[in-house]
Amino acid sequence: MDNVLKIAVQKSGRLNEKSMGLLKECGIKINNGGKLMSMASNFPLEIFYLRDDDIPQYVAEGVADIGIVGENEYLEKQQPVEVINRTGFSKCRLSLAIRREEEYNGLEWFSGKRIATSYPVILKNFLKRNKIDATVEVISGSVEIAPGIGLADAVFDIVSTGSTLLANGLKEVEVALKSEALLVANTMLSSDKKAILDKLLFRIEAAKAAKQNKYILLNAPNESLGEIIQLLPGMRSPTVLPLADEGWSSVHSVITEDDFWEVIDQLKEKGAEGILVCPIEKMIV
Repeated sequence: MDNVLKIAVQKSGRLNEKSMGLLKECGIKINNGGKLMSMASNFPLEIFYLRDDDIPQYVAEGVADIGIVGENEYLEKQQPVEVINRTGFSKCRLSLAIRREEEYNGLEWFSGKRIATSYPVILKNFLKRNKIDATVEVISGSVEIAPGIGLADAVFDIVSTGSTLLANGLKEVEVALKSEALLVANTMLSSDKKAILDKLLFRIEAAKAAKQNKYILLNAPNESLGEIIQLLPGMRSPTVLPLADEGWSSVHSVITEDDFWEVIDQLKEKGAEGILVCPIEKMIV
């Protein structure tokens, strides 16, 4: 149906929670469906719940129109899909790890070694780029136990906190890839489905912008108003309103999360008082 956009998301786990959370932030209400699919009640969207590593293929073959998938799976599966948005969530890294007691002096350590992984394509490309001749042992699940049972000298796997490596007597020594969740699309979408996708992307960008910015209100002495406005350019320019107390104004603006603490310190130096910082639910730029 060209009047409904089909999206594939991970059926369970952290990526599922983040994906469904993003749709909720976009104002999309999901009806309770079965284990495999459900429908949105207020947006032309049908949700398929799939294994993360199957999503690239389902999108490439048109079973789903778009999908939210880990960058690691997108690169590993090498399916002809288009990356249309980097979500910024579910960040992790693919790293090489060795036994904790081993002395490590650089990538040459892996020459002639056996490396266990569930991501042979990404690993082989990494080794090739770095001119390292190593044997890749492909296994699925429980990669971290490979050195302990003598199957490999090292592992190449997803790392979030590093606690799993530590529990298996391993240490992370090289980061090969930093990954996050991607929104990917079939390359042959109809014009009707592209129109629905554009509406969805508009909502996604509004939700992302809201997370990256804060709404700030403060009282400023008029003699420092010019300098304070320079610190708070806002989306176009700050809103400045006179206060009942003569010589003071109220300044309303938007500040990015990355600049927050540095700017707050500078505002205080310029005499700003009563600084309030509020989250933004949606931000249309």
